[in-house]
Amino acid sequence: MTGLSTLFRKELLRFWKVSLQTVAAPVLSSLLYLLIFSHAMTAHIKVFGSVPYTAFLIPGLAMMSVLQNAFANTSSSLIQSKITGNLVFVLLSPLKSWELLAAYVGASVVRGLSVGLGLTLVALWFVPLEYRHPMWILVFAVLGASMLASLGVVAGIWAEKFDQMAAFQNFIIVPATFLSGVFYSVKSLPPFWMAVSHFNPFFYLVDGFRYGFFGVSDISPWTCLLAALIGNAVCGGLAWSWLHRGYKLRN
Repeated sequence: MTGLSTLFRKELLRFWKVSLQTVAAPVLSSLLYLLIFSHAMTAHIKVFGSVPYTAFLIPGLAMMSVLQNAFANTSSSLIQSKITGNLVFVLLSPLKSWELLAAYVGASVVRGLSVGLGLTLVALWFVPLEYRHPMWILVFAVLGASMLASLGVVAGIWAEKFDQMAAFQNFIIVPATFLSGVFYSVKSLPPFWMAVSHFNPFFYLVDGFRYGFFGVSDISPWTCLLAALIGNAVCGGLAWSWLHRGYKLRN
């Protein structure tokens, strides 16, 4: 396990040495969303009966931050290593494919959870939160971070240039997270768009995570858990397969 722990530590240090950019900046960005949307919409939107809109917004923003930053960590690490040429030294090591995947994903989960926790702690200054089911909060936070970290490995392997990676994030990850029920309950949507929202895998992560805080959600948390497990299996399986085959990594 020495090789795995070494790569894991290297990936931790990679983002922690620039934590002002990788942790503090995302917390600030999400906090601005919270300030703007809560000020503009609190008096106009009612969700889950007695839950204040500001409180409803915080778990959604926290999960969005977890997902986006977990994806950014693995994808940026791989694309930078490919372009600078130092990925060859990782591939020459005796690490197995699952060890590579575990190290990259593990470090990304830590970054995602750090950003989500930071936002939640800062947001407590604005409104108190309930924690009805803490285990659900932890489970969905970890599953969401690991799923997007695995997807980041896939994107990092697939992309050959920084603009391809930027396109993947800007046209797939960001829209999918914004339209996953972060700022609204999908039950407030027209029937057609509510049905479309159920095809967004990120919706299940946000909804299940929010259930852990309030004990209510748009759909059953068990359905959300099943979707999260399937998403992890698909993304993790594809990432492991590409690492194992050396797809776009070994010429």
